[in-house]
Amino acid sequence: QVQLVESGGGLVQAGGSLRLSCAASGRTFSAYAGGWYRQAPGKQRELVAGINSYALTNYASSVKGRFTISRDNAKNTVYLQMNSLKPEDTAVYYCALYSGSSLYTKVEYWGQGTQVTVSS
Repeated sequence: QVQLVESGGGLVQAGGSLRLSCAASGRTFSAYAGGWYRQAPGKQRELVAGINSYALTNYASSVKGRFTISRDNAKNTVYLQMNSLKPEDTAVYYCALYSGSSLYTKVEYWGQGTQVTVSS
């Protein structure tokens, strides 16, 4: 059974930084794409950043230059380094594991979500 366990969320002031981690178990992690999504109250879940099995990345325009996604296949973990945080980054952040190596495959598994709150 595949499990994704997130950590690293919390409360931070605007301009601060947080690093989210997502540890995967139950699957050969290195062969699959991973990503981070977020959902703010009253809004749809949106892709924040994705990384394929070759470590190629893409980002939402709203976070480009501020957030960095990375993966450590030896640790079965995906990270999201978030710098220069803004109040509009406040949301529940979800880790995702895709069904294939490409970000064009579907999300097959979700983490439980971790709250990120940025105060102004």
